[in-house]
Amino acid sequence: MPPLQDLAVDQQPPMPGGVHPILSIGAGDIVRHAHYPAYRIAGFPVVGVCDTRPEVAKALAEEFSVPLVDTLEALIAQATPDSVFDLAVPAIAIIPVLEQLPDGSAVLIQKPMGENLEQARRIQEVCHRKGLLAAVNFQLRFSPYVLAAKRLIAEGAIGELHDVDVKVNVHTPWERWDFLEKAPRMEIVYHSIHYLDLIRDLMGEPSGVHSRALKHQLSPKLESSRSTTILDYGDWRRAAVHTNHGHVYGPRHQESYAKLEGSKGAIKFQMGLNMNYPEGRPDYLEVWTSDSGEWRNVPLVGSWFPHAFVGTMASVMRAMEGLGSPSTSADDAIHTMALVEAAYASSASGGMKLSPLPS
Repeated sequence: MPPLQDLAVDQQPPMPGGVHPILSIGAGDIVRHAHYPAYRIAGFPVVGVCDTRPEVAKALAEEFSVPLVDTLEALIAQATPDSVFDLAVPAIAIIPVLEQLPDGSAVLIQKPMGENLEQARRIQEVCHRKGLLAAVNFQLRFSPYVLAAKRLIAEGAIGELHDVDVKVNVHTPWERWDFLEKAPRMEIVYHSIHYLDLIRDLMGEPSGVHSRALKHQLSPKLESSRSTTILDYGDWRRAAVHTNHGHVYGPRHQESYAKLEGSKGAIKFQMGLNMNYPEGRPDYLEVWTSDSGEWRNVPLVGSWFPHAFVGTMASVMRAMEGLGSPSTSADDAIHTMALVEAAYASSASGGMKLSPLPS
């Protein structure tokens, strides 16, 4: 088989014009592996960090040359009108932190927007009441392969998008985040939420959802680590998400991809981060168009972690400069949370019950 021909597609997110110092609340694994590496790439300065575990914050600050390690109160005292608060704490802790931030602050909130829709509504209320310029870190929208795919779709390369299929069959080391063992909900709200948010971004709001979240024998302490969700877009458009985080049988048959089909072509990209996390495996994006009649490779610049985190932070900074609202604003993100809530309600209903047939 001959090698795929390359097709250049822009994958850069819109960037701010000025410098905005970042005050970082939370110093966990996601911050070390994604937030700070992304900000280093983009040249966004992190000027202070706090965490309920001061020793963890100190180690992170030393690794990334963050000048201030102190309490939340001390970070707030250092804030200027140009500062951005980067909030990366467990979902249950978001509201208490938001209540302490100065009114009118800019803040990027790590997903999810609470553990359920009720918490999301309270977070939205706090943001409105305090006049916060708030966005939720649904960063998959800004990954290089998604930016490339969206630009191809916008240019009409695959025609009208009518089918989205996401498949994740991997082994995820959930033990890295021990707080998840206490979470009343897990897989959909902490992982598949990314794909549900992406589908909303690509296809708009669905009219309904059919879903089932399941436990796994390898992760008995977790509320769930597998799920299947189908989004209802009528009789002609389809979107589905299938995840299994307990595939421990080697890399050969692990899968992590999204396939987008349109009236004139298709796109498929591999999300390598999910495979062999956190080291990951290579990403790729291929596109088939009716004018070429063949699959072509789109060389990617960067990956989901850490590069997508540039885009979410940049969108908040641009909003501070009056350059539009963040695409993942709190008012948009609550619709993703409503979709997650509907998925859990569907899962709890058990679907259509079968009546015993006569023998």
